[in-house]
Amino acid sequence: MPPPSTSYPPAKPPEPPANDSDSDSDLDIDIEELDPGPTPAAHQSRRGLLGHSRNASSSAAAAAAAAAASATSDHRPPRIALRTLRMSGLRRGAKRHGYGELGSGHAGAHEDDDPFSRDADTADRRYSDASAGGDDAPLLSRHARSPVRRRGSFASDTLRRVGLRLPGFMSGSGAQHHHHHHHNDSNNDAHGQQQEEEDEEELRKEEDDPSSSRLVAVGSAQSTRFPPNVVSNAKYTAWSFLPVTLYNEFSFFFNMYFLLVALSQAIPALRIGYLSTYIAPLAFVLVITLGKEAYDDIQRRRRDNEANSEEYTVLRFDEPGRPAASRPARKMKSVRARKGGRHAVARTDRLSDIQEEEEQAEGYGPPRSSWIVSEVSKKARDLRVGDVIKLSKGHRVPADVVVLKCLSNEPAATAYEDEAEPQEEPLLLDHAAPAGEAGSNADAASASASGSASGSGSGAAEGAAEGGSNGETFIRTDQLDGETDWKLRLASPLSQNLPTEELVRLRVTGGKPDKKVNEFAGTLELLPSRQDAMTTDSFAPGDGGGVRAAPLSIDNTAWANTVIASHATTLAVIVYTGPQTRSALSTSPSRSKTGLLEYEINSLTKILCFLTLALSVILVAFQGFSSAQGNVWYVKIMRFLVLFSTIVPISLRVNLDMGKSVYSWFIQRDPGMPGAVVRTSTIPEDLGRIEYLLSDKTGTLTQNEMEMRKIHVGTVSYATDAMDEVAAYVRQGLQPATSSSDEHALVTPTTSHSSAASGAGATRTRREIGSRVRDVVLALALCHNVTPTTEEDDEGRLVRSYQASSPDEIAIVRWTESVGLRLASRDRRSMVLEAAATGRPVVKVRVLDIFPFTSEGKRMGIIVQFYPRLSRGAPPPPLGDGSEIWFYQKGADTVMSAIVAANDWLDEETANMAREGLRTLVVGRKRLSAAEYREFSARYQEASLAISGREQGMQAVVSRYLERDLELLGVTGVEDKLQRDVKPSLELLRNAGIKIWMLTGDKVETARCVAVSSKLVARGQYIHTVAKLRRKDAARENLDLLRSKTDACLLIDGESLGLYLTHFRNDFIAAAVQLPTVVACRCSPTQKAEVARLIKAYTRKRVCCIGDGGNDVSMIQAADVGVGIVGKEGRQASLAADFSITQFCHLTKLLVWHGRNSYKRSAKLAQFVIHRGLIIAVCQTMYSIALGFEPEGLHKDWLLVGYATVYTAMPVLSLVLDKDVDEELASLYPELYKELTTGRSLSYRTFFVWVLVSVYQGCLIQGLAQVLTEVDGPRMVAVSYTSLVLNELLMVAIEITTWHWVMVVSIVATFLMFVGSVPFLGGYLDLGFLLTIGFYWRVAAILAMSLIPTYAAKVIQRTMKPPSYRKVQGI
Repeated sequence: MPPPSTSYPPAKPPEPPANDSDSDSDLDIDIEELDPGPTPAAHQSRRGLLGHSRNASSSAAAAAAAAAASATSDHRPPRIALRTLRMSGLRRGAKRHGYGELGSGHAGAHEDDDPFSRDADTADRRYSDASAGGDDAPLLSRHARSPVRRRGSFASDTLRRVGLRLPGFMSGSGAQHHHHHHHNDSNNDAHGQQQEEEDEEELRKEEDDPSSSRLVAVGSAQSTRFPPNVVSNAKYTAWSFLPVTLYNEFSFFFNMYFLLVALSQAIPALRIGYLSTYIAPLAFVLVITLGKEAYDDIQRRRRDNEANSEEYTVLRFDEPGRPAASRPARKMKSVRARKGGRHAVARTDRLSDIQEEEEQAEGYGPPRSSWIVSEVSKKARDLRVGDVIKLSKGHRVPADVVVLKCLSNEPAATAYEDEAEPQEEPLLLDHAAPAGEAGSNADAASASASGSASGSGSGAAEGAAEGGSNGETFIRTDQLDGETDWKLRLASPLSQNLPTEELVRLRVTGGKPDKKVNEFAGTLELLPSRQDAMTTDSFAPGDGGGVRAAPLSIDNTAWANTVIASHATTLAVIVYTGPQTRSALSTSPSRSKTGLLEYEINSLTKILCFLTLALSVILVAFQGFSSAQGNVWYVKIMRFLVLFSTIVPISLRVNLDMGKSVYSWFIQRDPGMPGAVVRTSTIPEDLGRIEYLLSDKTGTLTQNEMEMRKIHVGTVSYATDAMDEVAAYVRQGLQPATSSSDEHALVTPTTSHSSAASGAGATRTRREIGSRVRDVVLALALCHNVTPTTEEDDEGRLVRSYQASSPDEIAIVRWTESVGLRLASRDRRSMVLEAAATGRPVVKVRVLDIFPFTSEGKRMGIIVQFYPRLSRGAPPPPLGDGSEIWFYQKGADTVMSAIVAANDWLDEETANMAREGLRTLVVGRKRLSAAEYREFSARYQEASLAISGREQGMQAVVSRYLERDLELLGVTGVEDKLQRDVKPSLELLRNAGIKIWMLTGDKVETARCVAVSSKLVARGQYIHTVAKLRRKDAARENLDLLRSKTDACLLIDGESLGLYLTHFRNDFIAAAVQLPTVVACRCSPTQKAEVARLIKAYTRKRVCCIGDGGNDVSMIQAADVGVGIVGKEGRQASLAADFSITQFCHLTKLLVWHGRNSYKRSAKLAQFVIHRGLIIAVCQTMYSIALGFEPEGLHKDWLLVGYATVYTAMPVLSLVLDKDVDEELASLYPELYKELTTGRSLSYRTFFVWVLVSVYQGCLIQGLAQVLTEVDGPRMVAVSYTSLVLNELLMVAIEITTWHWVMVVSIVATFLMFVGSVPFLGGYLDLGFLLTIGFYWRVAAILAMSLIPTYAAKVIQRTMKPPSYRKVQGI
């Protein structure tokens, strides 16, 4: 690259230093001869060439020289031969300390340190998050640099750019004084030990501080340690698993109770029977629960590992001529460097460095101006802040990145050694540009880049559309904010126009890690060298040395878990990793979920425990508290507590857990819900208790597939069937171009109009309609932000597709193609439309201005100039009086009705379309003269330069010059297709008593349309919209209105919701939960989760959240029950959810059928298990009373264990197969679900009914057994135990509503098992008595008296007050 031609007047040479006797004459030059830039007066003293402070005369001379240089900046002294500087330094070094010592104590010395003197593989990872295979540049400490703003040295920067480097003593001499590190060469070694300790101390401090902004050196090692890029959804670690799970288990009251009972058996005085009787059941319960938790967590880790092991291509920047493998000697670090002394200078081979640079100066050897770029593959977990990654279409972005370059996929452009184009030179040699020009040069470069991209032919435009040199790429953010609109992302012109190998000169400044996914503010700086980029110094544009800065906004970023949608190759630098990414900060940590039924049973067991204690104390009290020798009253109480421990049934947890597994199996095997997965098997009963459903919109209620359904042009409306007529009008309008003898003629609005007027044989009305239709189609084909792309399908055929930030726009452009006008090519400066039938270009426009859609403006506009003829390579038509300049605008009817000219049909038609659930857009246009456009353009430019009120000023200019009396062309209706059976599903859920809220990140209008079309809002229901609330008084007024209209639907945006959640939290939620429907739009993921938590806390009802995108994960995890849909937005929500389904309509079956059954079955099972434990405890009580209140065991050891396991377990567990109604009735009468929410199936009332039944049956069985046989003995035990087991089997049969073959088998098999085991129970029962008739009539009499009254009471109650399910069955 040629050196700049500007010359400077020679500066006055300074006096030679008085105190340096052995200085060489050829070294006696001032640094000003190398850096003639202005010097601040504040710099009282400058370093001499060798770092010594000059005397007063030299300082004065330096000041004079500086003044002379700054006074006249258009001349330059002749260059000083670098050879002279080099060799004189070498000679001088030989006289003094040796060359390697020179300048090593100065801050600038590090700039000469070989960036590859450190081996990346041995780099201490504590200090850096630079990748192992990445860059080997040394870490420069913060305090090594001057705290004052560093001025770039012109000479050093120029030499660097032409392929040379200054030695350390030169760069050190340009540095300014700083308050520490001011040692000279002689005392440098003396302070070595102290310096090492300081360095180590400094390194300890350099942990990343997340609360501060960060500096990221592109493609280099970082001086700060950042967290690794690891995704983790696991609940436990190897160390925390046992403590956490055991704590969770023993936080349940009855687990703790049984642990205490088991431990009590270690005390001989309290021991009753075998120790294993009490320990084995507890161990069994714990093993099952812990095993389930471990399995779930291992599955989560496996899914995380898949994401963390994804391979990515990282760019590695190596020094030219020295690939890492060929430099073994240079890769070794000195001991001092390894200890963290980042000031250590590689002193070896300094002479060979000089000789190399000499050769390069004379034209020998490889040029060293650029770095060699190579590609290495890395796993996502190994990516580090500062890595430059290469992304292509379909790649998931692994961390939060800033886009640096977008390269076309053409082979020429992907080569990393791309030739620097002439217009890029200002970026590389702009040291002399004054500060004011810094921005303009960058703008010029970007303008030239976009200019070069916008060729007149469609080929050039195609290249731009592919994301070539215009720095554009599209991303999909559906995993982040739920919007499947493609978002346009831009590379900064500063990095886009920089050769790839020069990217290491860039430095990114970003804010602290933040959860705001729609905001980012940062700076991109282009610095003179890689070493500068790796420092933490501040540089100012205009300091010289090629410092450039450009702002970075959200448009320059791509957050983690977004997906690249463009074909262009995107180069991006990682700024935030792992837990500091936007998506990680927006996601709540996963938590263990416990069902409501568990809590209810927990409270019931506390009552049972109190019963046990009361019973024990009462029995001891009857005997008296007098303590005989060896018979202490409190020991008796403890023994009674152990005897009655069956009252609190440990088998309850086992039975319930096994029941949950059965329910999960039913859900996953249901043919009506293919693909359903249960990920959290602990809460299926909660599916039957849901009262609030919080749903995402995009992809959950809708398919996110847009289709143009209707177009209205004032007098006539065209729906799907009549689009052929529209196509005929368009064909007719394109005739001037297609039938003309001049093959270069193009259609403009005026030629289209004249052709319509000359249509022979058509009525005047028909001609007018035809003209309107063509105008509106042309407007829709031009007024958008869509870019056409061509891609190959699986079979290798080229398929045209469209990229845009909104699916609405793509739907409209697809529709214009279907009626005959196709978008052929598009770039920032031009657009070409072709006839779909012939493929011939018929319209070409020059894009003069674009006004993009904003949520505040709700409209988008474009100013275009039509080309009258198509000629390749010709300049665009001048803005003369004859040129056709048109302003097209489309937007929401609410804003457009005030902008378009007066009409009598717009409001009515938009209301009609809105009722059909269509998203309406109003289209208008206005013709501008060249003079009007020039005036507008000047005013608009002026407003865009304002410092304050810029946005309002620019909008005011647009409103004044453009948005007045637009010609109304028509209204379009676009449908967002709903998921299958959404309307009936929502209606059924509402009838089931579930209140439905829709929380979406989408726009207000879109949310309203979907709420109407999905019948979430009933026809004619009042929708109260609350948007853009910023004042508390306005918020309070809206709240009062809501309280008075409890039948209204609330539509609220994220900003207003944030205000309410901050200031009127409880008031807002109290009003909102009364409403039938709430729609919240523009919600952040954290807001969604907060709403879910708020409803739970306020209402204490069960909340279910359903979603399908990564932005729904927080909400799903915050809910009592999270349901994920596997959809277009990926599997992230489904993986984080408790239940995963494939369609929204499956939710109704999941709740109304599976949820209802799970809850009712578990409630019956729990009460039966309690009854089973209570009845044997009542028998024990009767026995103790008969023995004079002695704590002796009735059914010991095997009889006790066998009763709860072998003899009753299977029949009781078979109750999980019971059902009261069939699936059809459950769906037909969703009101059956509503009554479950009251919790009547398991309440204190039902619980005490079961307690009474248990007491009655227990007293009767034990009492009669003792009366009919003997008070104590094996005959009594035989009658009592047999009656007890058979009573339980028959009670199960009485309780069953709908018989299942498994129930019959389990009851019969258990009975046979009992009969078969009796011969082995000789130690407990009188086997001889079992063979007598007396035994059988006694058992029969006891069972009759126990069961007949119980069954009769049940039949009477069912007749007098039948349950709801009996009513719908008509029984």
